[in-house]
Order: sequence, then structure tokens, then C-alpha cells
Amino acid sequence: MADEMSDDMVEGGCVIIHEIYDSEDAREQFEADLERALESQCGMIVIEPTMIGEETARWIQVGNCLHKTAVISGLSCFISPWVLPRIVKEPSCYVFGGVSIFCAALYGVSWQFDPCCQYQVEYDTRKLAKLPLSSLTSSSPIVLVRKDDKYRKRLHNVVAGCALVYCSWKIYNWYCG
Repeated sequence: MADEMSDDMVEGGCVIIHEIYDSEDAREQFEADLERALESQCGMIVIEPTMIGEETARWIQVGNCLHKTAVISGLSCFISPWVLPRIVKEPSCYVFGGVSIFCAALYGVSWQFDPCCQYQVEYDTRKLAKLPLSSLTSSSPIVLVRKDDKYRKRLHNVVAGCALVYCSWKIYNWYCG
């Protein structure tokens, strides 16, 4: 396994998942190669097989969407009482807070420990042009770049936690006040 990984390593810690159909279980081999590359925590992964690359990019996009939704709805929970009319400010506060808590919890359960969540899809053509990708057979590979996501996770967890405390405090005041 380690020998296979080193064969696909290029300069700068980049792993290439080549699209070579040499057996009937090629798709499983591509998935296993991708899993090994993700777990090796290399700086960059180039995925040639279109189907695997697109699935991985969608998975990353869904995780990014959950993160952004948790943060934006959590902040909206705090802002809505000051900017919305009185009749809708209370319900909207709970809805925004609930969405933030739900998205942060779903991210924590489904994405937090997935090695794929530490990668982002690289779209910048200037950066892609600098890569040593002469050995590729695919004209449109998916390129994943490793990013430190601990601050991002902390941000949405703190915002969702504050939304939970804020909504709980408002419910407590409503019942007891």
C-alpha cells in the first residue's frame, strides 16, 4: 500500500489518483486510493476519475454549506430581534437559532471526523496552472487542497452554542417572566 502511494506522489506532497481501468473493480480501487490519500494528510490530492472527483467535491460543498448555514443563521438569531418588526422577531429568533444548532450538530456528526473535511476544492486557475500535472490523462481533474479547519469548526460551534444559550434564555424568560 505504501509503495502504491509513493508511486503517485509528485513534488510538494501531491497525490494523484490516476484514472486507469485495468480491472473490473477499478472504481473500488479509485475509492481506496482516495481514502489512503485523505488519511495520509498530504497537501494536495488530484483526482482524475470524474465520478469520484465530483462526488468528493459535492461532499465537501455540502459540509461547507452546513458550516456557513450554522454561522449565518446563528448570527441572524442575535440580529433579528433588533432589525425585524416586533411580530416576527421572536419566532424568527428561534428559527434561526434552531437552524444554527441543527446544522452545527449535523456537521459534527457527519463531517467533523471525516478526513475529507480538511480539504477544499481548488478552483483558482492560476494556482492550478503551476501544478506539475503533465502525467494526467484527464482534462478536468478535481484538485483538493488541505486546509486547517480547526478555526472554522470552532467558529460554527461557538456561534451555535451561543444561539442555544440565547434561545434557552429567551424561552426561560418567556415562561418564568
